[in-house]
Amino acid sequence: MKTIPVVLERQRAKRVCIYSHKGGVGKTTLTTNIGYALTDKRKTVLLIDSDPQCNLSAYLLDSEALDRLLDESDGEAGQTAWSTVKWADTSAQAPVAIEPRETRGLRFLPGDIRLSEFEERLQGYWSDSRKRNLHGFAGTTALSLVVNSICAKHDVDFVFYDCGPNIGPLNRIVVLDCDYFVVPTACDEFSIRAIRSLGYTLERWITQWSDIADLAPDGTYLLPGRPCFLGYVAQQFRTYGGHMTREFERFVNRIDKYVQEDIVDRLNRLDEGLVHSGSAGHQFGSIQNLSSLVSAGQTSGHPLWEVEAGTPELRESAKSALYGMADRLIAVTIEGGHANG
Repeated sequence: MKTIPVVLERQRAKRVCIYSHKGGVGKTTLTTNIGYALTDKRKTVLLIDSDPQCNLSAYLLDSEALDRLLDESDGEAGQTAWSTVKWADTSAQAPVAIEPRETRGLRFLPGDIRLSEFEERLQGYWSDSRKRNLHGFAGTTALSLVVNSICAKHDVDFVFYDCGPNIGPLNRIVVLDCDYFVVPTACDEFSIRAIRSLGYTLERWITQWSDIADLAPDGTYLLPGRPCFLGYVAQQFRTYGGHMTREFERFVNRIDKYVQEDIVDRLNRLDEGLVHSGSAGHQFGSIQNLSSLVSAGQTSGHPLWEVEAGTPELRESAKSALYGMADRLIAVTIEGGHANG
């Protein structure tokens, strides 16, 4: 195992998650391909597979390589996210940060099914943190410290966490470690229902962590706990004549409404700094139904605009949408521009 010196200071990299607790809304595909787009724009990107299902790792690695990593993850040569955080339940004084893997200029820390064990411990760490127990804070912030260390070694510009579709303890610490988050949504009733409960969950996590942070002994490393909402990405809609069909326009109008009421208004009541103040509306991006490209990307590990599937027009549409989101992310997080500009 190639280890990296542990760095306690939070690095300059902007940490982002594309998060929804609903499955099937393209979180992994968006995360990976925005990451590819940013590397094409000469940004250094680190992807963290924080999902025990390992979808991002399966996107970037062939099955044999991934199986090998999972088989070895609990040993001294482990190279997965689990290998870096399993120390948190021991008397170790510092995490073990390891070298990320790299493909096509994209650095990533592979996921691991054993992260589910870490997630089980996290509820206990959270409770211990409420009691000002330093072991609880160490466990809660373990993954964040690993990210610090990798970012320091590689001078990372952007970190993306790939989250599982749930509101469990692991996603809680991931979201609270992020500077920004984007909500992916399909144009369907189930995605709208998910939006309506997401704001409540985020409000609760942020409030609870603020109370815990106030109890922390001086000098304790803490999660920032202030993820800023950049907007939502409407996906999987059909087009006709180059425009979204009326059926899907109606869904987008409803998504706008519930994002405003159930995410934006709730976060603004906590702190107006938790919502990016861009131009009117909260759509960060949109991407039409790309089913043939998505399956080809998952098989090949390539960016959607480079796969051997679909039509040239569809690949160009995917590239334009994903490059556009990468540009907006750079503008907002580095250049101070508008999310919807």
